[in-house]
Amino acid sequence: MSISLTIDLSDRDLEHFQKAMQASRKAAEGKTPEEVVVAAGKLLADAQKVHIPDFVRERLLQLDDMIAMVRDQGWNMEAEDRQRVISALVYFVDPKDVIPDNVEVLGFLDDAIMIELCVRELRHELDAYDDFCEFRAHEATKRGVEPSSVGQADWLASRREELVDRMHTRRERDMGIGYGSSSGYGAKRSYVRAWRPGMFTFK
Repeated sequence: MSISLTIDLSDRDLEHFQKAMQASRKAAEGKTPEEVVVAAGKLLADAQKVHIPDFVRERLLQLDDMIAMVRDQGWNMEAEDRQRVISALVYFVDPKDVIPDNVEVLGFLDDAIMIELCVRELRHELDAYDDFCEFRAHEATKRGVEPSSVGQADWLASRREELVDRMHTRRERDMGIGYGSSSGYGAKRSYVRAWRPGMFTFK
């Protein structure tokens, strides 16, 4: 039997996570972007060594997507966009996070919540990257090519530019200033996005 669990986080609760993020950024000072990505990858590796609930595992897959975005040579993120993702990943650099990861079952709960917050912040980046990976896999298969070996192919360039433009437009619109293996070589992931601020539904 499975159950759905809804967690409501108040402004005070969210402030706690914001402070945790600020502390993580301070702890990550002096680290290179690659070191931040490696640390986030280590979290994924450590999570595989212990029992974690499925709802945490699903959100760790989203963290895997964030890591893939910045490593994917075909996606080739622009510096400003890449920095947005790196800034989200710094929380996972500090092993002294809200709940120690070695606590059975709940150790990665705070990581799951922080990932959910990051997913909301980076939803347009993740949507664009998902669409890019789906397009690449489909087109590579048609050409008899392994998607992971494509790199920056000419036939990907126009679709990539289109998706990046869409990502920027949607992000600017949300901000009110516009108009309107961690491999990454896979299909879209399905997960629950709870859009009401501070509310998370875990399945």
